[in-house]
Amino acid sequence: MRILVIEDEIKLADYVQRGLSEAGYSVDVAHNGIEGRDRAVRGDHQLIVLDIMLPGLDGFGVLAALRERRNTPVLMLTARDLLEDRVRGLQAGADDYLVKPFAFTELLARVAALLRRGPAHSDSTNTRLTISNLELDLIARQAWRDGQRLALTAKEFALLGLLARRRGQILSRSRLAEQVWNMNFDSETNVVEVAIRRLRAKMDDHFQPKLLHNVRGMGYVLEDRT
Repeated sequence: MRILVIEDEIKLADYVQRGLSEAGYSVDVAHNGIEGRDRAVRGDHQLIVLDIMLPGLDGFGVLAALRERRNTPVLMLTARDLLEDRVRGLQAGADDYLVKPFAFTELLARVAALLRRGPAHSDSTNTRLTISNLELDLIARQAWRDGQRLALTAKEFALLGLLARRRGQILSRSRLAEQVWNMNFDSETNVVEVAIRRLRAKMDDHFQPKLLHNVRGMGYVLEDRT
């Protein structure tokens, strides 16, 4: 699951990004309304965390632009618990509201609830995936192989979830590093290879058919080749 956080307070944005990443989500961040609007409209995020008070274009403007194109769930953040702000946001198409300061556990709970609900009037976001005898629940962030639950870390599930959503597509190491670890790929690091090796040991080595494949010089692909 990929989330866009639009928040101009650098420390708060970093805090939210770090916490959501540790919970297994892939997170992008924008620090102003113009960038946030462009990334929200053009991106493929499953949820947007949107602050109201933003430079360049406020959260209401971002939301209005988004709703002209997409029905991505939006959790709005506000420093003021004013009824008129909440009413205006909900009327403009926000799905939920959270007042600053907030407990991160509450943010996680609201994020999970919105992802579970998914975009209104849309069946394009499938939260349960099946590939051969591999099953994934993208909301609960759990996976099973031949009915056996796999003990995956948050990052391992994020990696598996990305590969599963792009089943049959070869994903490069740089793409995986960017999407799962939110980092620019460094040819000197082996973080992707190590994670792939650990994931394969848990979900592929002791099962048939083999689903996680290396494509030499290109990357990795998840598919049933039998």
